[in-house]
Amino acid sequence: MAQVGEQVLVRLPDGTVRAYRRGITLAEIARDAGAHGALAARLDGAERDLATPLEADATVEWLTFADPAGRSVYWHSSAHLLAQAVRELFPQARLAIGPPIEDGFYYDFDIGRPFLPEDLQRIEDRMRELAARDQPIERIYVPRDEAMRRFEGRGETYKAELLRGIPDDPVSFYRQDGFEDMCRGPHLPSTGRIKAIKLLSTSGAYWRGDERREMLQRIYGISFPSQEELDAYLARLEEARRRDHRRLGRELGLFTFAPEVGQGLPLWLPRGATVRRILERYIVDLEESLGYQHVRTPDLASIELYKISGHWEHYRDNMYPPIRVDSEELVLRPMNCPHHIMVYKHHQRSYRDLPVRIAELGTMYRYERSGVLSGLARVRAMTLNDAHIFCRPDQLTDEFIGVVRLIQRAYRDLGLRDFWYRLSLRDPRDRAKFVHNDEMWDHAEGELRRAMQALGLACVEARGEASFYGPKLDVQVPNVLGKDETISTVQIDFYLPERFGLEYTGEDSRPRRPVMIHRGVLSTMERMVAFLIEQYAGAFPLWLAPEQVRVLPIADRHLSYARRVQETLRARGVRAEVDASSERTGRKIREAEVMKVPYMLVVGDREAAQEAVSVRSRVRGDEGSQPLAAFIDRVTEAIASRRHDEE
Repeated sequence: MAQVGEQVLVRLPDGTVRAYRRGITLAEIARDAGAHGALAARLDGAERDLATPLEADATVEWLTFADPAGRSVYWHSSAHLLAQAVRELFPQARLAIGPPIEDGFYYDFDIGRPFLPEDLQRIEDRMRELAARDQPIERIYVPRDEAMRRFEGRGETYKAELLRGIPDDPVSFYRQDGFEDMCRGPHLPSTGRIKAIKLLSTSGAYWRGDERREMLQRIYGISFPSQEELDAYLARLEEARRRDHRRLGRELGLFTFAPEVGQGLPLWLPRGATVRRILERYIVDLEESLGYQHVRTPDLASIELYKISGHWEHYRDNMYPPIRVDSEELVLRPMNCPHHIMVYKHHQRSYRDLPVRIAELGTMYRYERSGVLSGLARVRAMTLNDAHIFCRPDQLTDEFIGVVRLIQRAYRDLGLRDFWYRLSLRDPRDRAKFVHNDEMWDHAEGELRRAMQALGLACVEARGEASFYGPKLDVQVPNVLGKDETISTVQIDFYLPERFGLEYTGEDSRPRRPVMIHRGVLSTMERMVAFLIEQYAGAFPLWLAPEQVRVLPIADRHLSYARRVQETLRARGVRAEVDASSERTGRKIREAEVMKVPYMLVVGDREAAQEAVSVRSRVRGDEGSQPLAAFIDRVTEAIASRRHDEE
C-alpha cells in the first residue's frame, strides 16, 4: 500500500482498505469501522493501545474480549486497577508485579502482613468505584534515571529491581487518575471498560518465585465486560471446586502427600492405585495388540546422554542437578526418548525390521517450582504413557495415522468426546528456544500437515508451541472450567535420529536414517487420573471404578452370604467389597454413595434363600431384586465392553 499525500491507507480485518488522515488514532478508526468491541489492536502484527496514532500505512486487527490477546489486555488493565485500589487503601503498600494470567489476573504486594477477607471486600469495592469514574488510561514515558529516583525515593524496592533488568530509556508507564505503574502495555482506553469485578483469593508468593526471597501477598481476581459473564464464570468456578481432584482425591481415598516424602511426590493409596493400575493395564494391552514392544529403562542416566539429545542445553532449568557417582555424573531423567533411542541402537536394524514401536510406562522427574505444584495435575515425579516409533520415511504417514487412531480409540473408551487438534509449530524468529535448522523444520512441518490431510481432520495451527526439536500434534481437551488441556501428543522428529546417528540398512544395503515419532496417548498417569477425577466428579465409569460393587448385609446373620456374593463377583473379575459394619442399611447405602460406588447389593433372608441380590445403582437408584447370576453377567459384560451407558 502506498501513502497518498497526508493520508495513510489502512487494511481492515475484512480486507477492505480505507484512507485516513495521517495521525489518526486507532480508536478513531475503530469507531469509523464499527468495531465497538475493540479493546486494543494488532498493528502490523504488534499489539498496540487504541490511542496509538498512525503515521504510515498499516494492517489493523481488532482485539476484543473474545480473543485471548484481547482478554489479556482487559485483565492486565484490571490488575493495574487492583494496584491503584490497594495503594489508595494501603498507602504503605509496595508494589511488585501484576500480570494477566489465563483466567484473570493477580498482583503481588508487600503490606507487612497478609490480606484479610474483609480487606479483599474493601479493595473490590474501591475497584468498582475507580472503574465507574471511567478514568482515561494513558501511556507516558519517563527517563530511566528519573524513574529509578522515583522508585528509590518511595521505597519501591521491587519496582527498582525490575527496572534494573530493563534496558529501555525512556521507560514506559501507564497512568490513570494520578496512579502510575511501569508497564509495556498495551492497555484499555479507560477504566470504565471494566464492568464486572470479583477478587477471588489471596495467598503468599515468594518474590520472583524464589523461596529464598521475600514473601509477598498475592491477590487473584477476575473481570468481565458484563455481570452476566462474571456470574456464569463464578458458576463454572463453583462447579470446578466441586470437582476439584485434590478434594475428591482426599475424600475418596485415592492419593495423598506427605511433607516427609517431599513436595510434588504423590503417594497412591489403594483405591487410587487401583484406578491407575486399570489404566496401565488397559493401555499396555491395547498397545501390545498394535505391535508395540514394551521395555523397562532406568530412571537415571549419564548427563552425557542428555547433552547428545540436546535436553541439557534446552531443558536444563527443568532438570534436577547432576548426581556425582564414582567417575560419572548422573541425572534423573526428564524424558524417556534418549533411553528408547539406546534400545533401538542395541543392534543393527534392517529396512525389513521397521517400524519398531518401543513403549514404556516410564517414570520421569522434572523440577517444578513449589508455587505451581497442584495435586496430581502438576507433580515432580510422573509416569508417562510413552512410546517412540522408528520408521522409514515412506512409513511415516501410516504410522502417524495409526497413532491418531489409537488416541481416538482411547478417548472413546474413556468417554472423552469434546476435543480438538492443534498443530504446534516453531516460531522461526525464536532462535533460543528452537533448534536452528530451517530445512529440517520445513520438512517435519510439511509431513505433519500431510498426515493430517490424509486423516481428513481439521486442526488449528499454533506458532511457538512446538518442542525444541520438532513440531507436534497436540490433542486439546477442555477441563471442567472449559480451559483446554493438552492430553495427547504426536511429534515428528528428524533431529534426534541425526544427533544419535541412528541407522537401518536399506534395500540397497546402504545405511539409511530412520524418522522418529514421539507419542503419548494417556499423558502421565498422574495427570490423566487428575483429569478423569474432575471429568467424572469422582464417579468413575464402571470399568474404571476402584470399587465396582459393595455388598451390604442387612444383619450379622447375612454376612456369610454377603461374603459368598463377594467371592463369586471377584472370581468373575469384579472388584467387590463387603460392608461388615454394624450400621443400619440406610447408613451403609449413604456411605457407599458418598464413595461413589457404582452398585450396592443389599442382601437379607430372602436374597440368601433365592441366590439373589437387591440391586441399587449409583445413578438409577433402587432396581429391585435380581438373580445373582444375572446381575453378574450384566455387570461383567458392561465392564468388558467399557460401556458408559451402564451409568
